[in-house]
Amino acid sequence: MDLLQALRTRYATKAYDAARRIPEETVKQLLEALRCSPSSVNAQPWHFIVADDEAGKQRMAKATPDSGSLAYNRSKILQASHVVALCARDGLPASYLEEVLNREEQDGRYADQAAREGFAAARAGYVQQHVDAGDVAHWNQKQVYLAQGFLLLSAGLLGVDATPIEGFLPEAFSEEFGLKEKGLTPLVLVSLGYHSDRDANAKAPKSRLAPEVLFSKA
Repeated sequence: MDLLQALRTRYATKAYDAARRIPEETVKQLLEALRCSPSSVNAQPWHFIVADDEAGKQRMAKATPDSGSLAYNRSKILQASHVVALCARDGLPASYLEEVLNREEQDGRYADQAAREGFAAARAGYVQQHVDAGDVAHWNQKQVYLAQGFLLLSAGLLGVDATPIEGFLPEAFSEEFGLKEKGLTPLVLVSLGYHSDRDANAKAPKSRLAPEVLFSKA
């Protein structure tokens, strides 16, 4: 599938075929798309929880009770093939930045120690700006939504249906997975799989504002 076709045909799936499972090779590509997503100063301020079986999906679905205003999202979690929870790091401590730096060096990003130290200082400076402004958590959360975009686009290109879900109880989700103790905040769940015949949204035409409304020349 080419890029424009994927963009024009992907949509938020409302009902999944529980009998269909995403091939493992395709799952690997989707997770790699998340891992390769861009982030400011390559801070990678995120963590992803993957539910790939019934037990995992049941744990995630605890954040969408059987009754109440969020119950409509429960089936999108339980009937999907896979579900990914995208979490943001609450902070960027020096120990975590050092871990990122070590990985960058391992991957060959630095020609020498001076290059390593120079980028480390530059990144620490950007982080400190947000520490001083008191918005590190918010900055991190914005990066996570970049990763969500990469996941949704990659799913579309691979012919996988997806649903971004913010309608869940983050406190319940955090408690279930012990996220507060890990310094993580759950932001959005993304269900992945293949739509069922019950999904009316699959046949609805895509609607976007006209280019002349959305774009202007500088």
